Amino acid sequence: MRIVIAALFSFVISAVAGKLLIPVLRRMKAGQSIKEDGPTWHMSKQGTPTMGGLMFIFGILTTLVVIGAPDILAGDYRAVFIFLFALVFGVIGYIDDYEKVKKHENTGLTAGPKFLLQLAAAIAFTTLLRHFGYLAPHLYVPFFNVTIELPWVVYMVFAAFVMVGTVNAVNITDGVDGLSSSVTLPVAAFFALAAWCWQLLDLGVFAGALFGGLCAFLLYNHYPAKVFMGDTGSLFLGGAVCGLAFAFDMPLILILVGIVYIAETLSDIIQVVYFKATHGKRIFKMAPLHHHFEMCGWSEKKVVGVFTLVSLLFCALAFVGILGRYGFLMTNIPG
Repeated sequence: MRIVIAALFSFVISAVAGKLLIPVLRRMKAGQSIKEDGPTWHMSKQGTPTMGGLMFIFGILTTLVVIGAPDILAGDYRAVFIFLFALVFGVIGYIDDYEKVKKHENTGLTAGPKFLLQLAAAIAFTTLLRHFGYLAPHLYVPFFNVTIELPWVVYMVFAAFVMVGTVNAVNITDGVDGLSSSVTLPVAAFFALAAWCWQLLDLGVFAGALFGGLCAFLLYNHYPAKVFMGDTGSLFLGGAVCGLAFAFDMPLILILVGIVYIAETLSDIIQVVYFKATHGKRIFKMAPLHHHFEMCGWSEKKVVGVFTLVSLLFCALAFVGILGRYGFLMTNIPG
């Protein structure tokens, strides 16, 4: 019940925050600069307020303080650590957005400093979870119900790679109105359901708050978008998703629940590599993948709908894959 309350509370707070935030962003002229190498019709989005991710970040924070207080007071800080981890990425994204708005172009922080900041955040988060006993150096393999032990050094390298990769993959996915938030809804629901089944209610409150905050954000971000989440929101979102996966101690589940993020990123990498190798030829009409389907004639609504359905199906598959970890007995589920 507390997970549902967290989702509803976060929805209300985020929705109200959005109502207040969007006019402020407009007055600040915090408009998004659109890339010229994207679909030509996206140029009509030029000037749409960005940094809208602040609304669900605030909603999640407020929910943790109000609904998550019993867990925090009891000494369980996992949800707090996930939020702080995601917030660091959100701050990096905010700086990036601010630079773009100030320069009136789609280039913010340079790749080097951004990567180093993200890497530092990943290492700090992993170290923190390890210090408090929330993390062990092993990989749970879904479906096979086996665990692969790793040396801590190897695990740290793996964790940093996965965290930085996931965060940037979510950022790449944020290229169509409502896409990144919509495909993340099933991911948040997956973690909320897993937390409910296995009584990890502190993580459930965070996942529920994430779900509610994204639902509220979609009130303003569905096509045609009144606001974009910006790197502020997309980097925070990526941090929240991979933070949950590691706090649940099953990072490999990201292969399933993050299938859309992975497909988007791989399409971008494949396009660049193939373009350079063939001296100008392309596999996709445009990368990342959502732009390819747009160029094939799909509307933004269709792209969002199909990608969200794919995310939902793979999240359902992921849930089946983790049932063997704890044993799915009715006695595990609270009445």
